[in-house]
Amino acid sequence: MSSPRSIIIDTDPGQDDAVAIMLALGHAEALDVIGITAVAGNVGLPLTAKNSLKLLELAGRTDIPVYAGASAPLMVPLETAEYVHGETGLNGWTFPEPTTALRPEFGPDFIVEAVMSRPPKSVTLCPLGPLTNIALAMAKEPRIADRIDKIVLMGGAQIEGGNVTPTAEFNIYVDPHAAARVFNSGAEIVVMSLDVTHQALIKRAWLNELAGLGTKCSEAFVGLLSFYERYDEEKYGSDGGPLHDPTTIAWLLKPELFKGKFVNVEIETTPGLCFGQTVVDRWSVTKRPKNATWITHVDADGFFDLILDAFRRLG
Repeated sequence: MSSPRSIIIDTDPGQDDAVAIMLALGHAEALDVIGITAVAGNVGLPLTAKNSLKLLELAGRTDIPVYAGASAPLMVPLETAEYVHGETGLNGWTFPEPTTALRPEFGPDFIVEAVMSRPPKSVTLCPLGPLTNIALAMAKEPRIADRIDKIVLMGGAQIEGGNVTPTAEFNIYVDPHAAARVFNSGAEIVVMSLDVTHQALIKRAWLNELAGLGTKCSEAFVGLLSFYERYDEEKYGSDGGPLHDPTTIAWLLKPELFKGKFVNVEIETTPGLCFGQTVVDRWSVTKRPKNATWITHVDADGFFDLILDAFRRLG
């Protein structure tokens, strides 16, 4: 049996980030979460860092270190999304205050140390929010781009259009300058954009299955996701809201659930209507070097089965 893949989750929890974290923790035989780095995004850094601690305590995994990272994007003011996630970032369930503490190191410094101290290609980065921490780590130590196994991230949009502007998805829009640095770093990148996450819709029947597990974790997440869904149901209709961030972890666990294409992706950083857009050259018309695998399809039933299985294990 092969040893589990070592991953660092870079996150701004967020209810969907929370599911992604639980999906990884519920499959510890396949994924070893060696650390969590928090970034400002869905809410400010003090809350995203605290939320990461709360989630690990809920799962009984306080052995995993949490590091606070960037509190603002590289070059623009921070924009947050309390209108989606609530003022805490994790509205829908009342968590106790965490009893564990953040590690003192800066998140990007931890990323550099973890990647450089381990064998090449032995650490995978899973960014679930703005790419500020990853860009800062690469700025400090450019060699990590070649040493990491890959970056599997949630961000961007093409066919589906943006969810914060007509062309831009939230994570990329919040810090497009960081995204541009990461996409041009030479690292192997797999992208879970809105093009695929909008196929992963939370259904009431699935939430009922989750509730039926009868565990503390499942009860908490029924509350979290019921709150989270109300925004997307109003925005997208009654078919259920998309569950974005766990697609990254699901790809690591079962890549056969997904289909995609190796393409060139450029990030628009010019102010204006297209600021933060992921420009995807699907047909190589620009002849720019291909730099990312852009995922376009997910087996939604298999995806949600995988998440339910993780919560069974956590129970």
